[in-house]
Amino acid sequence: MKRRSAILVLEDGRTFPGEAYGSVGESFGEAVFNTGMTGYQETLTDPSYHRQVVVQTAPHIGNTGVNGEDDESRRIWVAGYVVRDPARVSSNWRATGSLEDRLATEGIVGISGVDTRALTRHLRERGAMRVGISSVDDDPRALLARVRQSPQMLGADLSAEVTTATPYVVAAEGEHRFTVAALDLGIKRNVPRRLAARGVTTHVLPAESTIEDLLATGADAVFFSPGPGDPSTADRPVALARDLLRRGVPLFGICFGSQILGRALGFGTYKLGYGHRGTNQPVLDLATGKVEVTSHNHGFAVQVPGVAVGTVPDQVIETEFGGVQVSHVCLNDNVVEGLRARDVPAFTVQYHPEAAAGPHDADYLFDRFAELIEGRNHSERRTNA
Repeated sequence: MKRRSAILVLEDGRTFPGEAYGSVGESFGEAVFNTGMTGYQETLTDPSYHRQVVVQTAPHIGNTGVNGEDDESRRIWVAGYVVRDPARVSSNWRATGSLEDRLATEGIVGISGVDTRALTRHLRERGAMRVGISSVDDDPRALLARVRQSPQMLGADLSAEVTTATPYVVAAEGEHRFTVAALDLGIKRNVPRRLAARGVTTHVLPAESTIEDLLATGADAVFFSPGPGDPSTADRPVALARDLLRRGVPLFGICFGSQILGRALGFGTYKLGYGHRGTNQPVLDLATGKVEVTSHNHGFAVQVPGVAVGTVPDQVIETEFGGVQVSHVCLNDNVVEGLRARDVPAFTVQYHPEAAAGPHDADYLFDRFAELIEGRNHSERRTNA
């Protein structure tokens, strides 16, 4: 099949030639790379990738096509897609169509035939940056000017663009044990599924929900979801989390939700050079000494006061809500990957225990959440007896 020519231009002027893949047109976003060897459909439909152009480091993409079951949300969210060798034929018994057709149908501008190894090395050395893809204009200088006029990820407040418009409920599987209110900042479908497997009914609420909205569900606990954007802009959910901490409501936050709870506890956040994105990131659980292979998708992280970036912390940090410890660190760079409050029922992880298509080393964290809720309920029953 003859393809139209296309170009990719980074904001520092580096240009990569290629061919149109997916929809023909032009798109802009933040260039990031994902090291996963599988799970491209889940990546594309993850709301956390909103306004990002994803570079796949795996050379062959599209081999298994797409299907109607593996989406993590209602649509594809990436701003653009970069691959080296797109599959010419899809081959999987679950496939209902080809990846390129899906990209074209949803208007996702992509580029193929790119030296993704060179592009990834460039991003690792220079950091994530704005990028443009065009299959309608072959002038790199003109495209570069438009790239530099496009919005940056730093300072971007995006939760309202990806959240659910109306609340919905995912029922517990089997016997109902607990009710959780999930604030949708860009939630993935596998989160309520993992909770449902543990007897949890999840009420998913829009990002602008109030504390009254959350508690009106009869929630035993509140979950702060993953999502896109700069956590330093998310003042409203941070204030909501602080109110819940004061009330002693059990809280669990993943990824963007971890950054929200980190800010609520009084910590800062910062932008990583090129972020963690892929399904093969090693994380150390400081409580057990276990190393987990985990799925990541984050360009920001929590900065714990008194803990230097690149060191493994072991101290208890005193906050307005009592002592807090770093619970997990990434073994590649010692970035903080989780927090555990000692005096209020709250914990976070920066990575994705709900990972689809995997790995599943961190799935036990949903058990920890259920245990946290059970412990809180048991304490309240004993107090009221």
